[in-house]
Amino acid sequence: MKTSIFFTALVFFLNKTNAKISGGDYLDALDRDLHQRVLDPEQCQNQLQYIRRSDPFLSAQFVDAGLRIPKGILQGNLKDYGNYHQCLGIHQDVSEDMQIQGKFCLISVPVNLNSRKNPQSTLEFDPSLLQLPLQTKRKLEERNMYLDKMRSIFGNTIEYQRMDPNNTLPDIDFQLGICIPKVCTTEEALLFNLFNYTLEHSNMYCRLPNDKHWITADYIAIVIFSLLGLLIILSTSYDVYYTVFSKKDPKNMNVLLSAFSAYTNTKRVISTKPQPGIIECLDGIRSLALFWVVFGHVFFIFNFFPANTIETMEWSLSYDSIMIRTALLSVDTFFLMSGILLVYTTAHKLTGCQLLKNIVPFYLNRLLRMFPVLAFVILFQVSIYNRIGDGPMWTVVLRHVQNCRTVWWSTLLHLQNFLNPEESCIPVTWYLAIDVQLHILSPIVLFWVLGRERRLAWSALFLALFLSLTASTAYIFANTFSDEGLNYFVYVYVNILTRAPPFFVGMVFGYALHLAREKKKKMPMHLHVALTAFSISLLALILYCHDKRDDPNFDNQIVKDLFQSFLRPFWAAGLGWIIYACYNGYAGPINWLLSLNLWKIPSRISYAMYLSHLSLILVIYSNALQPLYFSVQRVMFDAMGFIAIALVTSFLITIFVDLPFSNLIKLCLSLITRKRTNQNGVSNVQITNGNLPTHQIPEKKQDS
Repeated sequence: MKTSIFFTALVFFLNKTNAKISGGDYLDALDRDLHQRVLDPEQCQNQLQYIRRSDPFLSAQFVDAGLRIPKGILQGNLKDYGNYHQCLGIHQDVSEDMQIQGKFCLISVPVNLNSRKNPQSTLEFDPSLLQLPLQTKRKLEERNMYLDKMRSIFGNTIEYQRMDPNNTLPDIDFQLGICIPKVCTTEEALLFNLFNYTLEHSNMYCRLPNDKHWITADYIAIVIFSLLGLLIILSTSYDVYYTVFSKKDPKNMNVLLSAFSAYTNTKRVISTKPQPGIIECLDGIRSLALFWVVFGHVFFIFNFFPANTIETMEWSLSYDSIMIRTALLSVDTFFLMSGILLVYTTAHKLTGCQLLKNIVPFYLNRLLRMFPVLAFVILFQVSIYNRIGDGPMWTVVLRHVQNCRTVWWSTLLHLQNFLNPEESCIPVTWYLAIDVQLHILSPIVLFWVLGRERRLAWSALFLALFLSLTASTAYIFANTFSDEGLNYFVYVYVNILTRAPPFFVGMVFGYALHLAREKKKKMPMHLHVALTAFSISLLALILYCHDKRDDPNFDNQIVKDLFQSFLRPFWAAGLGWIIYACYNGYAGPINWLLSLNLWKIPSRISYAMYLSHLSLILVIYSNALQPLYFSVQRVMFDAMGFIAIALVTSFLITIFVDLPFSNLIKLCLSLITRKRTNQNGVSNVQITNGNLPTHQIPEKKQDS
């Protein structure tokens, strides 16, 4: 008990003191010097006079690409972005001293608009249309509270609005795109503008053509990706020549020269040959859990882009969306599987003493196997990611690009959940950080589990689970997490203390599966059917309780804390029994469904898909030129499309990055362990990573 209290205090102290590192201003991802250099008040006045008096067609281009009344105000749409690309495409050489180019700016205009008429204007813009009925305003206030709650759960993944520090406008305001000459500020342009009123407004951001400046990381990325492509071409050529044209035995092929072969690595990924000792049902569970993650992220992100915001909120709060709101439990599924596979894959290879003697390879294998794909995705995000699209909502991408450029190191060190949880590089990597931290701590329990005494192993597992639950429960009950209290995302959602119990539940089931591997347990049919039915009912009940916990009308704090403390481990326990039943042949049609060959490929590429899918969703939605109309059918269609794109992208990342470096890492670790074998007689140790997709990829034969 003292240990759990100390660990609770330590984790809270680390979060409280260190979760303050900032990713910086996301507009630093643009060439801010360019935005300052182009400003010229004198040229601005000259160009404004020319546009207004001398060139009606050019004036019409600025008006057509800029300010207009949002469509669907009564449905809660307060955004209109004009015509972004048309605005930036305006370029006219008037004289040697005057070149007029468009600049897109997003401004925030209050609902209760104060305006001043400009008698020199000839075109009409009636700001009286920028008014909201009281009922609509109240609905939007409710939506803002809903989005604030979502941010408290997910962090600032989609927080892209940029406001002036001195902004005093209300939370509910119009966001309007305007098109102005690039030499002008919004204040200067709106004083003259092409409508009859000067608007009270606040700047959000401005964009210019080619304002994404090149940095060192861009050149590094080009060099590294080019070298990687060259290695793949050379290695594949060697492999194809050796095995296809020369028809030689692939077992005799040089491992180092063929490590990057896309030909062999593709065959390994798509192979459906059964592998001995594999828990087949995990393929289906991993794939379905990952698809659940993607669906949850698509619906969550769409909440920040809709044209019919009120309808979106109402659907999100209805029971129709329960499977989306409870998608958070999918991550606990991964923690469960990670704990299961950690014990299952090591228990028949090592004893406790061997684990301690090989602790360095144990840690290295874990960290190095995760590193290549993670580093690849980070390098892509700091460089090319910023150049594959653009639009008025591109600031969402800019935020993530800038975070990666400033705090990438915390992600590679797996410390972002402590140091910068709300501004991490690749937001979903908080899971990897906690998973690595739990694996670093796991030998404390594994040492006893890997011994010959089963009673001691069970005692260690249940003691670790008990201490984890006690510490997590004490931590949750001792603190209030709300809008007025501590940040839920920082102090609960990405906290190792609250996330550890499902992992230890997984270790318990992993040991049970290890024992079942030696001798299958026979159980009366009526008993295992009853237990399976109970587990499925428990999972359904947990979905309901999880949804109830997030109900804004449910205010019983004690029950909420109980739900927060025990729903995740109970979810892991219910799913753990399903896995155990499938492995022992009790689950019947459930095992058949989860063990189908169609799940093998998504399971094998799941690591790359987990890291890349959110970036794909953000970049596609950020290319939108106007808010998107929400409907369940529309977002479901989007989600299926994102899954298809993510599958293709992840397949390529796996065969071009993950497997090639996996081959090299295995080769290096085998050399290390052989050296240790020669020194102390301990056999070669190969620890398989529990949550990585390649744990079920058929091994490539190596020459001796």
